[in-house]
Amino acid sequence: MRIGELASKTGISVEALRFYEKQGLLKTPHRSDAGYRLYDEKTLKQVSFILKAKAVGFSLKDIAGLLALEVNREQETCESVKNFAQSKLDEINAKLAELQRMKDALQQITDACCGSEKSAVHCTILTALSEDEGEPEHH
Repeated sequence: MRIGELASKTGISVEALRFYEKQGLLKTPHRSDAGYRLYDEKTLKQVSFILKAKAVGFSLKDIAGLLALEVNREQETCESVKNFAQSKLDEINAKLAELQRMKDALQQITDACCGSEKSAVHCTILTALSEDEGEPEHH
């Protein structure tokens, strides 16, 4: 199949497919006599693998590592694959904890604001963001 058909079947752009190829995530395809890229069903499955890996949070660099594990399934252990996935899960959990901290801090300063239509001269949100330390007083 040509690149347009692969793009259509996978739901991603031709440019994305070319990018994945340049990044080494997809093998360089064979070319037709007219110079068109020709892809097989194996490439279709590989693109599906890439998209599923992206959907669960793996970066393209991570996906390259996963593809290496996939290619060497017989030599790899489930333990090594699980450790790879666990590392990404730990990273996501750390990001979630940081997002929760940010949310809590923003919630606190938002709750402290009166939200009136008066001048923002005494706005507790702006004060909290301007102060070095401590809790702003609500005016």
